Amino acid sequence: MTAFNAAPAPAPAPAEVRGLFVPVLTPFRADLSVDLPRFLAHCRWLLDQGADGLAVFGTTSEANSLGIDEKLDLLTQLIEAGIPPARLMPGTGTCAIPDTVRLTRAAAEAGCASVLMLPPFYYKGISDDGLFASIDAVIQRVGDARLRIYLYHFPQLSQVPIPAAVVGRLIEAHPHTVVGLKDSSGSWENTRALLERFPGFGVFPGSEGRLLEALRLGAPGCITATGNVNPAGIKAVLEGWQGPDADALQDRASRVRALFSGLPLIPALKATVAAARRDPVWRGPRPPLLPMDAAEGIRLAAALADLGATLGADVSDALEAT
Repeated sequence: MTAFNAAPAPAPAPAEVRGLFVPVLTPFRADLSVDLPRFLAHCRWLLDQGADGLAVFGTTSEANSLGIDEKLDLLTQLIEAGIPPARLMPGTGTCAIPDTVRLTRAAAEAGCASVLMLPPFYYKGISDDGLFASIDAVIQRVGDARLRIYLYHFPQLSQVPIPAAVVGRLIEAHPHTVVGLKDSSGSWENTRALLERFPGFGVFPGSEGRLLEALRLGAPGCITATGNVNPAGIKAVLEGWQGPDADALQDRASRVRALFSGLPLIPALKATVAAARRDPVWRGPRPPLLPMDAAEGIRLAAALADLGATLGADVSDALEAT
């Protein structure tokens, strides 16, 4: 995505969400149904380890392998289980405007801090006008002043980028609703350009690999898949980025992230959690994704432990006791 500098950027409303938000892994039973007790236990563990919030129904959550009713039920179950809605950023973007409206309205009415919104991703090569019209239509139909949207730019998977020109138009049209963006482009230059073009706009990098640099440019935090296995380490960067140990904290977080480089990320994370917690239920994604070899999970869990990251074996012990 290219950031345009030809005209002054519109001024967004101050971003309201800060810190580490984790796109929570979704555990599945052998029959492919969601394992609710493990899901809730993992969510609680993440918050206990320092995560500021949970970006449930993100890519790492296998959101596009979950049905609309499943997501709505899980959102209800999270809140009824005592997870504060102000710490939730559910993913609500789908290909169909009615489905996106339904999910987004439910999140706003539940009091969620914000939503993370993929663009409609089936049709490729859509125009800027078409992309703007789609997101604008959702906002108009939800019609809730409480709604806060973080756009989700992940062109490698969605194949529908969110150009800076569209970001600017959305800020101008909905300055108190479109308040930020998760940049999962994998391009540091893109993240930096967005931070510089839209000061005050909540640009979250989608990886902690260069989090320290992003924070120094005004990023409010990070939304990262590897928060599932290293929440405390990433939180340490967020808390210590202005201190004398900032570079060392960033180096450790970057080394954890690098363990998963080049691997199929969701199966690798699940295999790691399964190995570290001695809980094979965690290893299986929903098809079309397939499980990673258990031995690879053991290797990754050992490497994490060597870097000081532990995954709370006591979580599964507690589950077995219930």
